[in-house]
Amino acid sequence: MVGNHVLKLALGSDDIAKVVVYGRRSVGVEDKKLVEILSPNFLEFPADFLEALGSVDHILFCVGVYTGAVKRELFREITVDYPVELAKKHLEANPSGVFSLLSGQGADRSEQSRMMFAEDKGAAENALSTLYNGNFHTFRPGYIYPVEKRDEPNLSYKVSRSMYPLLKAFGPKYSITSHQLAEGIFTSSVRKPAQEILENHEILKYI
Repeated sequence: MVGNHVLKLALGSDDIAKVVVYGRRSVGVEDKKLVEILSPNFLEFPADFLEALGSVDHILFCVGVYTGAVKRELFREITVDYPVELAKKHLEANPSGVFSLLSGQGADRSEQSRMMFAEDKGAAENALSTLYNGNFHTFRPGYIYPVEKRDEPNLSYKVSRSMYPLLKAFGPKYSITSHQLAEGIFTSSVRKPAQEILENHEILKYI
């Protein structure tokens, strides 16, 4: 929903020389700038990917999973272990690298929240902030309105989609479109934000 548009923006930008995509499945895009490296297990980083990380100045991490879609252990692995382990390998290859994380509104850096999403997003932010020491940015959108229509993952998202006009009327703190969010995240790769944490209304300032 978001990462696909981030990719389009990166490939279409004159500021970007090369885009390395890493994941379990192909994104189905062909472009002279694009290098795609796949692994059936995200945490088993192939040698060619580890080598490619040396030329990666900025990681834009948009991988995520919906609460309730997978078991607790796997949710934690995807939300925390995936970005943190990737970050460690990135910094080994490029110590001056930068990392931007698609997080979420309510991420709890005390890691004491009773909400799994808030606790795990907070844990990921804490670890990445420590690792990158000033070269980390986290994006905390509110409700993300899918510009490209999709099958909503659950009833809550179906309701939220129908209520989007009302959420939008409440102001810039509560909602954002998938394309606006992608633009805000991409901007961090070419124009480093002053702050580490960008809440919904602050993301909108970067589009």
